[in-house]
Amino acid sequence: MNPFQKNEPMEILFSPVCTEGVPPQNPSPPKKPPPKICGSNYPLSIAFIVVNEFCERFSYYGMKAVLTLYFLYFLHWNEDTSTSVYHAFSSLCYFTPILGAAIADSLLGKFKTIIYLSLVYVLGHVIKSLGALPILGGQVIHTVLSLVGLSLIALGTGGIKPCVAAFGGDQFEEKHAEERTRYFSVFYLAINAGSLISTFITPMLRGDVQCFGEDCYALAFGVPGLLMVIALVVFAMGSKMYKKTPPQGNIVAQVVRCIWFAIFNRFKNRSSDIPKRQHWLDWAAERYPKQLIMDVKALTRVLFLYIPLPMFWALMDQQGSRWTLQATRMNGNLGFFVLQPDQMQVINPFLVLIFIPLFDLVIYRLVSKCGINFSSLRKMAVGMILACLAFAAAAAVEIKINGMAPPQPGPQEVFLQVLNLADDEVKVIVLGNENNSLLVESIKSFQKTPHYSKLHLKTKSQDLHFHLKYQNLSVYTEHSVEEKNWYSLIIREDGKSISSIMVKDVENRTTNGMTTIRFVNTLHKGVNISLGTDISFNVGEDYVVSAYRNVQRGEYPAVHFRTEDEDFFLNLGLLDFGAAYLFIITKAPSSMKSVLQAAWLLTVAVGNIIVLVVAQFSGLVQWAEFILFSCVLLVVCLIFSIMGYYYVPVRPEDIQGPEDKQILHIQGNMINLETKKTKL
Repeated sequence: MNPFQKNEPMEILFSPVCTEGVPPQNPSPPKKPPPKICGSNYPLSIAFIVVNEFCERFSYYGMKAVLTLYFLYFLHWNEDTSTSVYHAFSSLCYFTPILGAAIADSLLGKFKTIIYLSLVYVLGHVIKSLGALPILGGQVIHTVLSLVGLSLIALGTGGIKPCVAAFGGDQFEEKHAEERTRYFSVFYLAINAGSLISTFITPMLRGDVQCFGEDCYALAFGVPGLLMVIALVVFAMGSKMYKKTPPQGNIVAQVVRCIWFAIFNRFKNRSSDIPKRQHWLDWAAERYPKQLIMDVKALTRVLFLYIPLPMFWALMDQQGSRWTLQATRMNGNLGFFVLQPDQMQVINPFLVLIFIPLFDLVIYRLVSKCGINFSSLRKMAVGMILACLAFAAAAAVEIKINGMAPPQPGPQEVFLQVLNLADDEVKVIVLGNENNSLLVESIKSFQKTPHYSKLHLKTKSQDLHFHLKYQNLSVYTEHSVEEKNWYSLIIREDGKSISSIMVKDVENRTTNGMTTIRFVNTLHKGVNISLGTDISFNVGEDYVVSAYRNVQRGEYPAVHFRTEDEDFFLNLGLLDFGAAYLFIITKAPSSMKSVLQAAWLLTVAVGNIIVLVVAQFSGLVQWAEFILFSCVLLVVCLIFSIMGYYYVPVRPEDIQGPEDKQILHIQGNMINLETKKTKL
């Protein structure tokens, strides 16, 4: 029998010969094969990598889901600034993979790079969660901690992004290429599962749990941070099972140097006496090997097709910014479930998990049987067209929302509503500076005007004169107002006469999607109102008006009211999305792998920069901005289709010898103010 038929290392068949003066050496122990999963060809080590990826994606997408609302409602930034910072962070997350790939390839290797940058990742989550604690300093401290935490998270998640998938692929032997392909499918499934679960859960942690009397952003950031700790621990537990390849050199740097030298050499030798070369990259032949030049040629062909892709990502990543902000002005009540604005993003991974097997197993097979060659480039072009239609739909929704929302007061304009708390009807006449009537309304007892009336001012601030007719009395009074504001004139009994107070209403109260309430206390004693463990009002006696407070959307059937000598409960009914309620308390109240991966991630980064620039500098209303993105992507899609038509793929056998072929994977008595709402 031939002793070399068995797949055994040669060192166990032969021992070195002992020579004089040389001590005998024991044979090298056989290298134990890595443990497999249930006797299959899948190495057990990939289980730790897949679990790590699931937890890390849960951590990243969970934190990111609530980020825009955190900027808007906790840090009190405006919508444009919130959008810009959101996309600046997203862009940074897709630039740092270049750094991570360079560290892994030239210095530490993939394993150590993942470990060290995961520690940076965890530190970023800790700092970010501390920045969301209301008791920890003021807004400046919160802002600094948030930005530092986000920077560390971007470095961590971006740095490990190009390493984890490739590290999992390294665990397979070359003869198990089919198993490695299936591993990448499971790996991608773990990414979308982590994204799906986290974007569903973290908005609930934010909105359904109260911390310090408001939404619990600290918890919404803390839980993803805990998942990142778990990801790090699980990955480290598999350390002894991993196949750890040493650093192979920074391929990104090699590619850049090769391209730069080819360009430099071409311009250096631009004389007509020097013969031309077939390809501009052939000018690098004096310094770089032919195989590398061939690989870079194939790479540049693919990178050329990447040029239009940032525009697609500019639209895609607005799910977490502009679309989330749009959802804050919509009614998320689906009947069986109330969808939080930041839970809108859960639809993306949910549809991915459904549509990928549906398209792969059903639709694409039917298309193929019809004789249609539906290539990858054609699929991408169709995807861009669908993204254009999606933003056209978003623009239509935005126009509908704006049409249903009350108009905003402009320069030298105010909106006024009159509330009559007297026992009889009151006629209200608003007089201008020239005693002309700006408004004439008759309001019954305990009623309000059906809508806000727009009043035009002569200057930015003005004294409005009011003539109140009550029974046989005429009362004259005046109140100061400032442009671009909403006001409520509250009329009350004052002995046998009446008087009035002017209250400035909350700005843009029907456009931010929040549920806000305030109380007017007509009693001669103060009232304490409790809407839950963390939300309470203390309203002074004799027509004191409380400030507006944000509360959770929902039913409030038994709200506790307490005065110095009695307790009672009132049913406030349903407090809905996007509405501001005014309750009157009365005596009768009621209710190259690494290079391509880095380049692909760069298209996402550039796409986020496009959104940042448009949001910050375009000055467009939201629906027009949606239309702009849709039209630009449509143009880019046409360009991409032309590029794809003329693209000629390079066959692997043209650039690689048969011994080094490999598979490339890219993962990539109550009066309330009713406001109009839209249903999702």
